[in-house]
Amino acid sequence: MNDDALRDLFNRLTKQILGLIAKTDDPVAHRATAVALLHHKVPGVSWTGFYFLRGEDLVVEAYQGPVACLVLERHMGVCWAGVDRNETLVVEDVEAFPGHIACDSRSRSEVVVPVRDGSGRVIGVLDVDSYHPGHFNEIHREGYESIIRLLEGNWTGESMTNRRRGRRSRT
Repeated sequence: MNDDALRDLFNRLTKQILGLIAKTDDPVAHRATAVALLHHKVPGVSWTGFYFLRGEDLVVEAYQGPVACLVLERHMGVCWAGVDRNETLVVEDVEAFPGHIACDSRSRSEVVVPVRDGSGRVIGVLDVDSYHPGHFNEIHREGYESIIRLLEGNWTGESMTNRRRGRRSRT
């Protein structure tokens, strides 16, 4: 898929997710819906899901794909690096990433986007894997980050209040 087509796909997915999540204020339903849509519409992905901090642990939440690691070893691998560095990571070759955790030994590339609460604190990550080395690029990063910002905006009190009143927050 060329860059323009990929940008168009993420724009369409963002609009679709916005329309679908408008039906409920439940963040878990938002995450499950976003993951299902992203997993089945973005070509070449093998696993799409969320990990959230629960106390000191990074625990799997909504996901699509093969069975996941339920709790990730602390401060190891790409997901924890995304949390610890508070930044999106695009990894072309997961086997070359120090401390990579192979929940699925077939995974070859990965993108991880931090999820933040209203104060900007990292509370989890969106994790997307592919069986193809070098699968993810800057357009994937931008697209996934945009969708996470949309979801985060809908999880704040202001956004929820505006939606209950029939006004959609601009995110």
